[in-house]
Amino acid sequence: MDTLDDERRWSAVLARDAAADPEFVYAVRTTGVYCRPSSPTRLPRRENVEFFDNPGEAEAAGYRPSRRAAADRSSIAARHAQMVAAACRRIADADHMPSLTELAAEAGMSPFHFHRTFKAVTGLTPKAYTNAHRAGRVRERLSGSASVTEAIYEAGFNSNSRFYEASDQVLGMKPASFRDGGANTVVRFAVGECSLGSILVGQSDRGICAILLGDDPERLVQDLQDKFARAEMVGGDSDFEALVARVVGLIEAPAIGLDLPLDVRGTAFQQRVWQALREIPAGATATYSEIAARIGSPSAMRAVAQACGSNPLAVAIPCHRVVRRDGGLSGYRWGVERKRALLEREGPVVEAVA
Repeated sequence: MDTLDDERRWSAVLARDAAADPEFVYAVRTTGVYCRPSSPTRLPRRENVEFFDNPGEAEAAGYRPSRRAAADRSSIAARHAQMVAAACRRIADADHMPSLTELAAEAGMSPFHFHRTFKAVTGLTPKAYTNAHRAGRVRERLSGSASVTEAIYEAGFNSNSRFYEASDQVLGMKPASFRDGGANTVVRFAVGECSLGSILVGQSDRGICAILLGDDPERLVQDLQDKFARAEMVGGDSDFEALVARVVGLIEAPAIGLDLPLDVRGTAFQQRVWQALREIPAGATATYSEIAARIGSPSAMRAVAQACGSNPLAVAIPCHRVVRRDGGLSGYRWGVERKRALLEREGPVVEAVA
């Protein structure tokens, strides 16, 4: 980093400029701690200060967060999650996909910083997220449209040639094949690690077909093979790692959601339950009886619980938001502690929703 940039950062520290908080931290050699520019702590001597782009770099250099910085990290993460969630809603509601400049302006950030923050929260660049959302629109429209061209334009692509160039990445197959149901597909998969333990991500030609959590990677692979006993299993390559990273981003920030194609396979009843689960907003919960009533089967609470337990797409289909009538956390396929951790990441649980 050049000296001029360091001096600009020092000026922000002297001014306790809160606007600079997302941009860098400063560390003090004599105390071994780092702070945000707006920290109200006593100002150090300039010769004892060095700057880092983010807390991770400061900690890698041997510094620890100040008490204020530790608290700020949680606050900043929450603000960033809210900002990215708003941007995702903006993309979802737009007839014409907004540009990076428009999204950044609405978030009150520079395009560079918005781009970096959005990717850190979701695992996707704004462009990749926008493309994934448009892909979802195409899938929806192809399911009910006799015209491939009509579906492409309704989803926001401004030329069918540009869509066809990317159709394999968007749909996992050619548009006409998707409209006709597809056939002879394989399941690509990879196992990785996240803050909740091991994670397996599987993808068929129609979309993500499995997100499994656990402590034993081999057991996760066996679960996938049991579910897709007739499919051809193929280990994911380096390109597949990008998809896994997106899913890991969902686990770390479940309130954001996963706007990527899903291949949801189940009975008609399971499909109804899983759709109802996806309608529970982040930060809220619903009881098994409320889900049963919502799908028109008020006496089917036990069957609802079984459908939740059969959910193959952890967090993407948020069965962690279903609780007992007394609000207790139980019955989660991947363990109650993981359920609690996911709900805590979404923020305070406001109330059960009817």
